[in-house]
Amino acid sequence: MNVIILYGTESGNAEMVADDVAEFLGGNDFDATVTAMDDFDVTGFDDLTAGDTRLLLITSTYGEGGLPATAEPLHSELSGFRPDLTGIEFLAFGLGDSTYETYNNAVDVLSATFTDLGARLVGEIGRHDAASGEDPSEIATDWARVALVESAALAV
Repeated sequence: MNVIILYGTESGNAEMVADDVAEFLGGNDFDATVTAMDDFDVTGFDDLTAGDTRLLLITSTYGEGGLPATAEPLHSELSGFRPDLTGIEFLAFGLGDSTYETYNNAVDVLSATFTDLGARLVGEIGRHDAASGEDPSEIATDWARVALVESAALAV
């Protein structure tokens, strides 16, 4: 299965997590590529309707619930151009801090935008809480193992 990981980050944590998840997936017979959201061309979504490809969004939440700098351009393009994302299946993982009222808001905003444009969220949104003290890569890797196994089973 191909997994295209798009990450949105402000300080680099989501990029680190995306790289670690891709490494894990690569060691488990997945073909995973990692791209910053601000480097992804929205016309690339046309390539994501193949049955053996999943999109994985990994994003942090910035400040008081905002999108991180690298996620804003993609979100603006999606909101402005409103491409039809029907046929795209995606997973989502957020990094946040539960001491903020807007805990993990960015992953919710992006997921809502994708589903509003016709994409289908597969499984539960994964979430890391910085206040827990747990390693975000470990939490994301454990979540990806379960989420991708479940999504692969649903696709059969």
